[in-house]
Amino acid sequence: MILPELFSNRMKIILDEEFHDFQHSFDIDVATSIRINPLKYSDYPNLERVGFCDTGYFIPQRPVFTIDPFMHSGVYYVQESSSMFLEQIIKQCHLKDRIKVLDLCASPGGKSTHLASMFDPGSLLVSNDVIRTRSLILSENLKKWGNANVVVTNNDPHDFQRLPQYFDMVIIDAPCSGEGLFKRDPNAVQEWSPDNARLCAQRQQRILADVWPTLKNGGILVYSTCTFNPAENEDNINWLNQFADIEPVSLTLSEKWGITVTQAGMIPCYRFYPHKVKGEGLFICAVRKMGENVQTNPKKQKENPLNATKTEKEMVKGYLTGNDLEIIRFEDSLLAFPANQFAELLNIKSNLRIVHAGIKIGDIKQKDLVPAHELAMSTQLNRGLFPVHDLCLKDAIQYLKRDEISTSPIHKGWNLITYRNIPLGWIKNLGNRYNNYFPAEWRIRMSVSEYNDERLKSEMLLFPL
Repeated sequence: MILPELFSNRMKIILDEEFHDFQHSFDIDVATSIRINPLKYSDYPNLERVGFCDTGYFIPQRPVFTIDPFMHSGVYYVQESSSMFLEQIIKQCHLKDRIKVLDLCASPGGKSTHLASMFDPGSLLVSNDVIRTRSLILSENLKKWGNANVVVTNNDPHDFQRLPQYFDMVIIDAPCSGEGLFKRDPNAVQEWSPDNARLCAQRQQRILADVWPTLKNGGILVYSTCTFNPAENEDNINWLNQFADIEPVSLTLSEKWGITVTQAGMIPCYRFYPHKVKGEGLFICAVRKMGENVQTNPKKQKENPLNATKTEKEMVKGYLTGNDLEIIRFEDSLLAFPANQFAELLNIKSNLRIVHAGIKIGDIKQKDLVPAHELAMSTQLNRGLFPVHDLCLKDAIQYLKRDEISTSPIHKGWNLITYRNIPLGWIKNLGNRYNNYFPAEWRIRMSVSEYNDERLKSEMLLFPL
């Protein structure tokens, strides 16, 4: 790979004698990695582990993820391995239970799905993206992951100042010049320029300043980029330190991880170089906001504006396991949201644009309920309440394409469709025919006619048949 000359000159100064190895690393294939959803798949794949992530694995070769039903059902997320280091910050900061977390620049959802797996169900995760189309992609991935304690929003960072001293943790995976993606994305090389890098650094400072007031005193800020540029990394941490009272957060590292520790003043920062780690370029730093914590309680509502009726609650009784969920009505839909965070949901709804929240149970059609796809994806689905129709791999792919499958459910009415006992969605058996309720906008669009049974099996590298 031919790297931009000005970029190479800067990296020679930073890396000195390591520069040759750094340059050579761009000619080595990119490592592919996944992270397992522990609430949907409890076995350990026979794959190489990502050292700093308990559920992260490397794949020896990249399969066709599009035709793997497990990906569509939220069993795993395809995520670059370096980004999984967020797990160490969560663990080593010893954050208490039932906290509120903001993932500010969250699409497509790698860090958010990771956060959802790490915090207890009593915590609240707000995942945001400022661009509407990206927030919908984020919403799709979090729906597949299946957690109820998640709110997806579509807001500018400045909007979060309406919630002062609100979050215990804020994650900013800032938009950047993308130098760490050169290996994976040749377009990033073509689009790179010093001017663009300077603009990115200015935008990152605006994001930091805009969102800082929403972090509680004593809370943790995690700032990361996928670039090597010091102006977007250590310089921005130094800039933050000039106007904010922050305390360094130091992490314990294993030498096996190959992570490089740098300094922004007295604040430790962590760099991932592709010649030293089995992953892409990343910068990450955590700091604690100093000052005494100020308790903020949401205003008490005179009445629940989203209250479902007793009849509606009875209609979905037993659909989800656990007694910790509040059943609410939004327009013609019934949703489930953690009861202990319901007041927070109302507070967020009053201040931000919500894309989705909790688990959508279904839509009310006259006196009947049409179960939502999110219900099938939920990790709290009471599967014993529905007849189950398990599909072979070929039929599972046909179902995900919304095409005809070779076998029809024997039970009339709603059937939960599964693949290897993992839910994929719903089919309604009408007696003489059935309707496929897999979301049309999520369907597989690629042609699979060239995939015979043997080729399909060969692609199932992650979870062999």
